Amino acid sequence: MTKPVLLSALLALPLAACTTTAPVEVTRFHVADPARTGTVAIEEMPGNPDVSLEFRTYAGIVSQELQRVGFTPAPAGASSDYVALVSLDRSFRPSGIDNGSDRPVSVGVGGGFGSGGGRRGGSFGGLGVGVGINLSGKPKDIVTTQMHVQLRRRSDSAAVWEGRASTQAKQGSPAAQPVAAAQKLATALIGGYPGESGRTITVK
Repeated sequence: MTKPVLLSALLALPLAACTTTAPVEVTRFHVADPARTGTVAIEEMPGNPDVSLEFRTYAGIVSQELQRVGFTPAPAGASSDYVALVSLDRSFRPSGIDNGSDRPVSVGVGGGFGSGGGRRGGSFGGLGVGVGINLSGKPKDIVTTQMHVQLRRRSDSAAVWEGRASTQAKQGSPAAQPVAAAQKLATALIGGYPGESGRTITVK
């Protein structure tokens, strides 16, 4: 009986080792000949849902990625050629089949007993035990992080490029941390600037 019970327990264990890096969904739009150089200032997009002191960190990440593709940070107090409006949004949704149960162990027992006789008499019995052990605890929420960046020409406020990127990760994992997610999104979104307009791609 030891081997079947042990096998049931092992099959119920979470496959923690089989984790993969979550991809990033990226969509970009731009004019026919978007800017590729010039000074740029990073500003918070109106209505940014994640208003916090961490925005400076997100702004620095976006500025660094824009420098990689040819733009230059505007000096403090100086007027820039372009303005990059940035927002970061995080949402949470439950994961798992049974989100309301905190019971880590479930046991099911089924059996039948009877007696019968032959020339010498005798008895028989049957007992089946199924054990399911969930050592993972309550399933973690799935965190969706989305970044929106819009590049506008300062002289007439015309949008020349914009893009959105989103990714998902389990709450509490390194990939779900705000700064780590922001870095991943900015790299995927601005990397390969300006990208193909109107197309959604997956960046791994």
